[in-house]
Amino acid sequence: MVLDKVKTLSAADKYLEMGKIPAAIKEYSRIVEAEPNDFTTLNILGDLQVRVGNKAAAIECFRRMAEHYREQDFALKAIAIFKKIDRLQPNDLEIVTTLAELYAQQDLVVEARSHYLAVANAHAKSGDTQAGLEVLRKIADLDPQNTQVRIKLAENYALEGMATEAAESFTVAGQYLISRGNLEEALEVFNRSLELEPGHPATLEGLLAAHSARGTADEAAEIIARECEGRPEDIDLIALLARAYLEAEDPVQSEQAMAALVAKDASAYLGMTEVARLYLRLDKVNEAMQAISGVAEQMLAEREEGQFLELINEALTFDSDNVAALRLLVRTHWELRDVDNLKAALERLADAAQAAGQESEERYALTQLTRLAPELTQHVERLQELGGAEESAVAEVLPEFETPIVEAEVEPEAEPEKEYLLASGQSPSDETVFEWNTVAETAEIDQSAEEFVEERGFTFETVIAEELPAASEEIVLPSGSNEDQHSAVRAQELESVDFYIAQGYVDIAIDTLNLLESQFGQHADIDLRRQQIERGTTGEPIVQDTPTAAESCPVEEIDIPAVVYSGNGKHSEPVMTAQVIDPGLAEIFEEYRVSAEGESNGNGDYETHYNLGLAYQEMDLFEEAVEEFQLAVSLVSAEDGSPHYLQCCNLIGQCFLKKGVPQLAAKWFIKGLGAPAASEDERQALRFDLAAAYEQAGELNRAMDLFTEVYGVNSRIEVLMNVCVRYNRG
Repeated sequence: MVLDKVKTLSAADKYLEMGKIPAAIKEYSRIVEAEPNDFTTLNILGDLQVRVGNKAAAIECFRRMAEHYREQDFALKAIAIFKKIDRLQPNDLEIVTTLAELYAQQDLVVEARSHYLAVANAHAKSGDTQAGLEVLRKIADLDPQNTQVRIKLAENYALEGMATEAAESFTVAGQYLISRGNLEEALEVFNRSLELEPGHPATLEGLLAAHSARGTADEAAEIIARECEGRPEDIDLIALLARAYLEAEDPVQSEQAMAALVAKDASAYLGMTEVARLYLRLDKVNEAMQAISGVAEQMLAEREEGQFLELINEALTFDSDNVAALRLLVRTHWELRDVDNLKAALERLADAAQAAGQESEERYALTQLTRLAPELTQHVERLQELGGAEESAVAEVLPEFETPIVEAEVEPEAEPEKEYLLASGQSPSDETVFEWNTVAETAEIDQSAEEFVEERGFTFETVIAEELPAASEEIVLPSGSNEDQHSAVRAQELESVDFYIAQGYVDIAIDTLNLLESQFGQHADIDLRRQQIERGTTGEPIVQDTPTAAESCPVEEIDIPAVVYSGNGKHSEPVMTAQVIDPGLAEIFEEYRVSAEGESNGNGDYETHYNLGLAYQEMDLFEEAVEEFQLAVSLVSAEDGSPHYLQCCNLIGQCFLKKGVPQLAAKWFIKGLGAPAASEDERQALRFDLAAAYEQAGELNRAMDLFTEVYGVNSRIEVLMNVCVRYNRG
């Protein structure tokens, strides 16, 4: 029997209105069974399963959604759903690992790192140090500039007997040290890598790069030469040795190494041109021509005549009468069947050979000239003086010179559309419309905020409980002529700090206080909140910035938060307590902690929470959206000239309206109106939303006043009339 979806949804909604959740679950389950890809209904079903305490069924619903979003590359939506699963099933290593990987794919470095740290900590607790180190390698890949952490990771690999991994980590650290100009330190880590794994290709490459930048490439060549002795058949190593000698400006050794390379790999013949150019830089033209002559035939056969001629002409700029260079010039034009340039080259060769007293070369040039241009009697007379034509030259078969090609008229370049039509057999006159599409790449998010981990203990009920009393007080719209705007902004943000402290979001509270202090300087109210945090006045364990996957394990030195649970409203939510990790990894964790503390808040972290909030909002997950938008707004300022603050205030207000809490919505709309960067159109939109919030809250006088103000600028009389009707009815 075909399911009547509309009827089934209507029945489910009625059951919900009557509070009959199990009956509603049954109806929604029928829809999901009939339409497995109805993810909106699946999400509702999952939330209802949570309400009745059936976590396993809820997780199954959410996992189906999360996997779908991940497969479709909707990473932010996948993250949002996996976080819901993580709350229902904390300490699940698979879920935390998945979240870490998704964050990493999105270049959300801070979140990815914090989740990876939890995974590594869990491996350390179970005694699987190697697996923990592998996770730490992923963390290091997220933060490649932190070379000290990479070096410590390599040292721990070495302690575990993982020589290859250690060598690779040392090498990566060395490469970044080179990029920063720390050549001595780079050489030190490269040498440590070679001690663990002699002949490691990437290490030798880095070693050569460091020595070359330092001007001591000969030292690198010595090390590479020793490696070659043990591996004479290693083509890559021989090529590296040849390059090392080139960097060291040792043409003889580089020619020998390059010749050995070409003997094993004929495709490497162009490397000999670099040897020739090195000879030329050292003003050794004959040696340069000797080096290049060995690969002349192959270069001409492979249609590299342009590069070959360029090299010969470069040699002739050093010595215009060099016989060896001119002989190669003749050979090139002979192979190219270029009769005019061949004659000119033969005449130059004859003159240069005569001046140099090289009669055999002169006889060869004159012999070929008399064969090509017998009418030039002066060449015949000189050849007779030298004893006649050279037999070997006469035996050479003259090339069949092609007749000159008359250049055809150059037609105008065809337009791409016409070329396509002709190639496909269509006439250019065909009525065909071409649309050229471009794909815009998403800007890479720069993560520079302090390490943030998903906060536990957030519930929508607690937000309302904290903020609603303040929101119910008399609300005064911000004035454009406020004499102490800094104080107003500080007061608003301190209100958010109080909320974060009350909820146990200590790190977010500290971040906000740091931001306020950097913008407005020290203040007694800021110091008071710091003291409150230090004393832990909430009476609850303090929430630290760490994922939930790690639990306590007996070791020393570094405290990494682990998850415990305390009652918080209807559901038991996780909070953090101190735990320690294996001392073998302790120093690495400490480095990452210090590194995170050295980062500054910025728009990169704002974008992380803002985009995640949008993903939640799009899926009607308004509680989670509020959490992310509040974190985002704490990282920006109303006065920074960007629209970020206003956007967050507006979106938080919209979420509260959707959840039926208009008092809090009004509070956030008013905050948005206080943003100096807001345009008049934006202010009008916020006033309208604020009026709607007042109306929903039953404050019809305020609503009518604001709707009237909006009407005064934009004559939306139907809006005003509707409000008046509702007001009169009230």
